[in-house]
Amino acid sequence: MAFISGAGATNVDLLYQGMERIPDVGEELYCKDFSLQLGGGLPATLINLGRLGIETKIATELGNDIFSEFAKDKFTQNGVSPTNLYSGDKIPLNITSAIILPKDRTFFTYGKGTIEPDDNALETFYQIAKGSKICMMQIGGFKEVYKRLKDEGTVLVLDTGWDDELGFEKYDEYLTLADYYTPNRKEALKITNTTDEKEAAYALKKYFDKVVVKVDADGCIGIDGDEYFFSPSIDEFKNVDSTGAGDAFLSGFMYGLFYDYPLRDCIEFGNITGGKAVTAVGALSAWVSEKELIEYKQRYYK
Repeated sequence: MAFISGAGATNVDLLYQGMERIPDVGEELYCKDFSLQLGGGLPATLINLGRLGIETKIATELGNDIFSEFAKDKFTQNGVSPTNLYSGDKIPLNITSAIILPKDRTFFTYGKGTIEPDDNALETFYQIAKGSKICMMQIGGFKEVYKRLKDEGTVLVLDTGWDDELGFEKYDEYLTLADYYTPNRKEALKITNTTDEKEAAYALKKYFDKVVVKVDADGCIGIDGDEYFFSPSIDEFKNVDSTGAGDAFLSGFMYGLFYDYPLRDCIEFGNITGGKAVTAVGALSAWVSEKELIEYKQRYYK
């Protein structure tokens, strides 16, 4: 059976809500709401794909701590099969405390951010990803595995995230290797050194026949061969918290790729999953089922 794979660090979010301000040093404030959730990033995308009924596999670092146990439970509850790459005795996850204020957010995080794989971790990831129809790419130490998978016919989808040094020269090897790249407006302008998102989209044609540029809350640009188009977002989805919106977009986009839809349809699926994600606080609080995804598409995208 076909599946989607990926390797990346697991993030856990402690979300504090219902405060008017951040406490000063020496102060204690009580918040009205609190939740413990898996955070954004590659794991969030795979969980959203699992919720859409697609078999997904993740190689990540998990320990024997309570946060790792929480993450394992959430993966399995949402159709994601986790494989552990960690053998130490510390907490190998990224743990973020997020204070959600009425008009802004602030964060502090424990962790190292990314996985630095050794040879055993690379082989472990390859063995679970071998045979996947799609593999999510991240910048980092798994490049040699991506190359092996690409040679075997796996479709590679790259999501870089922000980097102050984002540019074609630095990321040429990853862009050349990827089949799809899904930057947001800010990332697209930075990596192409342009000042307009449409110009950025055409600059990405250097690497991709099918181009995707997320234009934040407005929608998404697509270029499919010689066809340029813009797919607008859905007004029904009101923004409460944008955490995880890009990860959710990617899940809808890859749902379309997984079932061999044209690029425009893949982007429309991404607009739906990404739009729904912003309607509640947290990266994984709001989502659509496969049935709802199809219904939204039929309703809003003729």
